[in-house]
Amino acid sequence: MGGELLGPAAEQAEGLSEPEAARRLTAHGPNTVVIEQTTPVWRRVLRQLRDPLILVLLAAAVLTLATADFPDAAVILLVIVVNTTVGVVQEVRAEQAVAALSAMSAPTARVVREGRERSVPAAEVVPGDVVLLAEGDIVPADADVLAAVRLMVDESALTGESVPVEKAAGDDPGAGHALSAGTVVVRGRGRARVTGTGVHSALGRIAGLLGGAPGLTPLQRRLARFGRTLAAVIVLLSAVVLALGLARGQPVELMVVAAISLAVAAVPESLPAVITLSLALGARRMADRRGIVRRLPAVETLGSVSVLATDKTGTLTEGRMAAERLWTPAGEATVTGTGYQPAGEVLRGGRPVTAERAPDLSALLTAAMLCNDAGLQPPREADTAWQALGDPTEAALLVAGGRLGLVKAALESELPRVDEVPFDSTRKRMTTVHRAPDGGLYVACKGAPEAVLGGGVLDGAPEARARAAAEAERWAREGFRVLAVATARRTEGPGSGTWETGLELQGLIGIVDPPREASAATIAACRRAGIAPVLITGDHPLTAGAVARRLGITAPEERIVTGQQIREGTAGGLTGVRVFARTSPEQKLDIVQAWRTAGHVVAMTGDGVNDGPALRRADIGVAMGRRGTEVARQAADLVLADDDLGTVVSAVEEGRRVYANVRRFLLYGLAGGTAEILVMLLGPFLGMPLPLLPAQILWINLLTHGLPGVALGAEPVDPGVMRHPPRPSEESVLGAGLVPRILVMGTLVAAVTLVIGVWARHTDRPWQSLVFLVLGATQLGVALGSRARPGTTANPFLLVAVAGALALQVAGVLLPPLRHLLGTEALTVPELLLACALSGVGHVAMRMQTRFHPERPPTGPVPAQ
Repeated sequence: MGGELLGPAAEQAEGLSEPEAARRLTAHGPNTVVIEQTTPVWRRVLRQLRDPLILVLLAAAVLTLATADFPDAAVILLVIVVNTTVGVVQEVRAEQAVAALSAMSAPTARVVREGRERSVPAAEVVPGDVVLLAEGDIVPADADVLAAVRLMVDESALTGESVPVEKAAGDDPGAGHALSAGTVVVRGRGRARVTGTGVHSALGRIAGLLGGAPGLTPLQRRLARFGRTLAAVIVLLSAVVLALGLARGQPVELMVVAAISLAVAAVPESLPAVITLSLALGARRMADRRGIVRRLPAVETLGSVSVLATDKTGTLTEGRMAAERLWTPAGEATVTGTGYQPAGEVLRGGRPVTAERAPDLSALLTAAMLCNDAGLQPPREADTAWQALGDPTEAALLVAGGRLGLVKAALESELPRVDEVPFDSTRKRMTTVHRAPDGGLYVACKGAPEAVLGGGVLDGAPEARARAAAEAERWAREGFRVLAVATARRTEGPGSGTWETGLELQGLIGIVDPPREASAATIAACRRAGIAPVLITGDHPLTAGAVARRLGITAPEERIVTGQQIREGTAGGLTGVRVFARTSPEQKLDIVQAWRTAGHVVAMTGDGVNDGPALRRADIGVAMGRRGTEVARQAADLVLADDDLGTVVSAVEEGRRVYANVRRFLLYGLAGGTAEILVMLLGPFLGMPLPLLPAQILWINLLTHGLPGVALGAEPVDPGVMRHPPRPSEESVLGAGLVPRILVMGTLVAAVTLVIGVWARHTDRPWQSLVFLVLGATQLGVALGSRARPGTTANPFLLVAVAGALALQVAGVLLPPLRHLLGTEALTVPELLLACALSGVGHVAMRMQTRFHPERPPTGPVPAQ
C-alpha cells in the first residue's frame, strides 16, 4: 500500500520503460532524484480492495444482495468503504508528513559558464559544468575536483563513514578527487567539473536499487491464508446445512436463504474494520510519539520483527564527532555531555576538574582550540540545538575545551594567530603560530599520532612518545579517532625556521561519534523482546566493533564481517554475524535478504542514501526524519520525526498490540460463528427443525460482529507483551492454540443455547425466540470476557458497544416492528432475565479459559542473542 518508489526501477514497477522513466526523472532536472507523487486515487483504492478478506466480504455482499437482504449488505459494504477510506487517507497523510520533512536536495548551485559565475537551480546542472563549492554547500551532482583549498566533505549519507573526507585535485596522489551528489562540504572551498547527474549519479545508482513494490506484511500473509481456509470451510458447512434441511423436507427457497445467511454469519466481516481501527490507533499513538507511519500495515509488521538491522552513523550514534577521552603524561580524563552545547564536564578520577585545577588538560585543550578553524553556533530558536561550523572533528575539540572552562574567543584574543601550516593528507597534521602576550610565539600542532609522534616533530624522552603511541593504538582498537597535540614557545619571528620541529607533546585526544543516549536502552529492550540487533554500516570495522560492543550488540570475541569478505565469498553464513562493516548498498540488501530467507521478519533503520535500498527491501523500513536523507525517508515505512530510536521499541509494542487484538477478535468472532453453525447443525436432531431464521442469524451477526467486535480492536496492550519473543512469520493467525480455544468457546455457547432451546420447547415456551436471544447475549458475554485488562475502565468503547448491542438484541423480542422483521415472539420478564443472565456464562467461561489456558507464548525462530 502507498509506497511511492524511487528512480527508474521504481518507474518500471509502475509499468514504465526505463527510457521513459529517465525522461520523467530528467523533466525534474537531470541531477534530481525525486519520488513522484503520481499514484492515482483509483490505484490506491484497488490496492486496498485486493486484500483477501475484503474479497471474501465482497462475495458476501453479493450473496446478501442476491437474497434481497439489503440491510446486511449495506453493513458489509459500509465496512469495506470505511476500511478502504482509512487506508487511503493514512497513506496520503503520511506522504504529506514526509514531504514536510524534506531537506535533502540542493535548491541552487553556483556554476561557471562562458567564463562567468552564475547561480542556477540545482536541477539545471549538467555534465561538463564547473561548480563552485564552499563550506555548507550540498554537492549538486557527481563531479571531479579541479581545485581545492582545505576541502573536506561529509559523505556519511552515502558511505556511512562518520569522519569527513579530505578532497583535492585529481593529480594529488594523497587525496580523493571524486565528489558525490548529496554530500555536504564541511570545510574549505573548491571547484569541480560535473561528471554525472540524475540516474547516472551516485544517488541515481542507489535509487535504481529501490525498485519493486513492497511485499505483503506478515499479517497480510497470515490473513490471506486464513481467508482462503475460511472460505472453503464456510462453503462446505453451508452445503451441509442446506442438504440437511432439504432432507427434512424444508422448502428449497428457505434453506437456500438459510445456508447463505449462515455463510454470511460465519464470515467475521468486522475483521477488516478491527484491523483498520487497530492500525489507525497505533498510527495515531506513533504520531504522538513523533513516529510517522507511511504504510498502515507497517504498524503490525513491527510487532512481528525478529531482527533489527540498523545503520550506525546518525542512527545508533549522534552523527557528530565528540572528544570523549583525554590523555597527558600526567594522567587520563573523560569528557561528558551530549551535542555541541558547552554543557558537560571533564572528569578525572570520577570528579569534575577545571582549567585551573588541571593545568595539563588546560594546556592540551588550549592548543587544540587554537589550532582550529571551526566554530560553534548557539541555538537560533528555542527548539534548535547548537550547531558546528566547519570540520566536525575540530568542533568537537572546541566543545571539550568549553567543558573544561576555556573560551575560544578569549584564547584567540590573548594569542592571535600570525601564521599557519595548513593540514594536508601527506603530512596529516596542522600547525598554527600565535603571538604571545610577552612578544614571543606560541606554536600549536595537532594531527594523526604517527605524524606528530614521529618524523622529528617532537623533542623529549623516547619513553613518553612510546607511552603515547601505545595509548593511541589502544584507543584506535576501541574505535576512537586519535589526535596528538604538541606545542612550543619560540622567540623567533614568523617565517624564521620550521615550525614543526622541536615541539613538546601535550597529549592525546580520543574522538568518536558517540552513541545516542537512547541507543543502549533500545538495544536492551529489543533483546528482552526476543529481537536480535544487527549493525550494518559503511564505517571502519574498528569503529563499528567499538560501537557494537558499547551498546551490547555483540560480545568482544565475536567476529566482524566486512563488505570485502562478502564480495570475496569468505564471510560464511550472514545470519551468524551481528556486525558488518565497510558494506555497500548492494551488500546491505544481501544481508537483509539473507535474514528474510531464513524466516525472520527484518526491520531496517537508517538515515543515509546508502540505506535506502535496504530500507525498501526489509519487511519494515525505519528512517530518521531530521538527519535522514530524502531517499531514506521515502523508502521507509516508518519515519522517526525526532530521530529517537527508542520510538522503534514503542512501535514494536504497538504492533504486538494490534496482532493480539486481531487474535482476540478472531477468538470472539469465530467462536460465535462456530456456535451458530453448531446450533443450526445439531438443533434439528434435538427436535428444533429450523433453530434460527435467516433474518435472526443475520441480526445476531450484525450486533455481535458490529460495534463490539470493532471495539475489541481498541483494547490496550497486554502487560508483559514485550517480555516474549515475536511470533514466527509463518505461524497461522489461528496458531499457538487458538483453534482449540475457538472450538471450546463455540461449543460452550452452542451448548448453553441448545439447552435453553430444548427446555423452552418442552415447556411450550417461544423456544426459537429464546434461542435467538440467548445465542446473541452469550456471545456478548464472551466479548466482555475477552478484555485485555478486565475490571478497569480501559477501552470504555467496548463496554458501551456491548451494552448497546445487548439492548438491541432484547429489542428484537420486545418491539413489534423488530419482531415482525425478525420473526420472533414476545418473551416474559422472567424469560428475558434468564436469557440476559446466561450472558454471564460466556463472560465467566472466557475469563476461566484465559486464566487456565492462557495465550501460548511464541516459540518460533528467534536468532541467538
